[in-house]
Amino acid sequence: MNPLQFYKCLAEETRLRSLLLIAGEGELCVCELMEALDESQPKISRHLAQLRQCGLLRDRRQGQWVFYRLDPALPAWARAVLEQTGDANPAYLEQNRRRLKRMADRPERCGSAC
Repeated sequence: MNPLQFYKCLAEETRLRSLLLIAGEGELCVCELMEALDESQPKISRHLAQLRQCGLLRDRRQGQWVFYRLDPALPAWARAVLEQTGDANPAYLEQNRRRLKRMADRPERCGSAC
């Protein structure tokens, strides 16, 4: 992945917020992102598919849930950009994180067996 591709993939607010939330949480499913971002399932799914196509995300299926996480092959510089962006701009995701924490019935993760 080159820097131009990376930044083009982040040039839309839903994709940027989704990626920063996933980076901060480790992994999230579509329903959690819908709640955090207050967006529809089709919109969230479309943007997650674009992030997968960009090579930024991987997904895994667990029962009825599909969880998204940063692609393990993501270059260290790209991970550092995401980490520093999230750390340096806590107010940018504050409302999204509050919505996520208030979400009832969040899906369970299978833990280290996945």
